[in-house]
Amino acid sequence: MWELVRPRLERHHTLLTPALPGHLGGPILPPTITPTTLVEAVETTMDEAGIGEAHVVGNSLGGYVALQLAARGRALTVTALAPAGGWAAGDDKHATLAMNEEAHAVTQGAERNAAFIASTPEGRRQALATMAGHTDHVPPEFVVNVIRAGALCTEAPRMIAYAAESDWPLETPQCPTRIVWGTEDKLLPWPAAAERYRMQLPHAEWIELDGVGHCPQVDVPLITAELILGAIA
Repeated sequence: MWELVRPRLERHHTLLTPALPGHLGGPILPPTITPTTLVEAVETTMDEAGIGEAHVVGNSLGGYVALQLAARGRALTVTALAPAGGWAAGDDKHATLAMNEEAHAVTQGAERNAAFIASTPEGRRQALATMAGHTDHVPPEFVVNVIRAGALCTEAPRMIAYAAESDWPLETPQCPTRIVWGTEDKLLPWPAAAERYRMQLPHAEWIELDGVGHCPQVDVPLITAELILGAIA
């Protein structure tokens, strides 16, 4: 998910892009999921790499984990792109989680034809419809990888079930915090899906991206890279 911004970021920084537990390339998701299961796994990866603190970036579920890392003192700065968990108390988050479940089922059905789907502009647009509104710049191989990663995330149903019951606890990050949200986010609609964070993180810098979807690093990679670098500067 970060390949389109990687070249710009690597000019200035060494990157560590760990996969979360239960995701393709990540560690096995334990039998019991807790509010700290994912962040502890990322901390372990940082420890193994000899990294105490880092400039942290995350999107969606990864955005929530990035904020958790910041609250645990592991971030020098944090940039969260449409972080999950910002629903206001009493809000119905199940519609979003149902969309994730449906998207997972679609990618499982599409995996066999991933190369064909990615071979046309329309196929790429449809494959990335819940992530981005601008897809003309996205190479076919990126779309193939997104489809396959989604299809092979076999723990998605269990993670979605846990997410439906969790209250998404979060302590206040103790470092400069930048939150970026696209106004056309279909998975976590702005501003409703950010209401709790807007109250809980009043000192964060909030940036709206007009016409951008759920994954700014896919939708507008050059702009997103500059926003990440600007938060670090």
